[in-house]
Amino acid sequence: MIKIYVDADACPVKNEIEKIATRHNIKTYLVCDGGIRPPLNSLIQLIIVNQGADAADDWIVEYIESADICITNDIPLAGRCLKKGALAIKFNGKPYTNDNIGMALATRKIMEGIREGGEITGGPAPFSKADRSKFLEGMEIIIRKAIKQKED
Repeated sequence: MIKIYVDADACPVKNEIEKIATRHNIKTYLVCDGGIRPPLNSLIQLIIVNQGADAADDWIVEYIESADICITNDIPLAGRCLKKGALAIKFNGKPYTNDNIGMALATRKIMEGIREGGEITGGPAPFSKADRSKFLEGMEIIIRKAIKQKED
């Protein structure tokens, strides 16, 4: 059975994830360092890790397995999950893949260097209704891929 792992601290699609988990009967872990209300849904488990850099990421990587799904906007976390054979998707529904993760990591590194140099760069666009809709669509696609991968 596939599982979903959510990098939940700044996740704007928790309600959508719960609906998807319920519809597909998938055990889901919301991993954070606190501040999230425990869900009432028995399929959703809240995991609170110690505060600290990458504590939630490390927990997810420790438990995620091949064909499981990680929901995150954290590019390095997505890369670590892909290395374990898991699938990964952004909050806006765009998947991370073995084909695009290298470019995403390189771009992140370049932008980090630019910011460290003092240049102000714009942040991400505000999360929209269209992003929610794309997330739901992307999740349906990635769940089908995960089920197929688990069967193979």
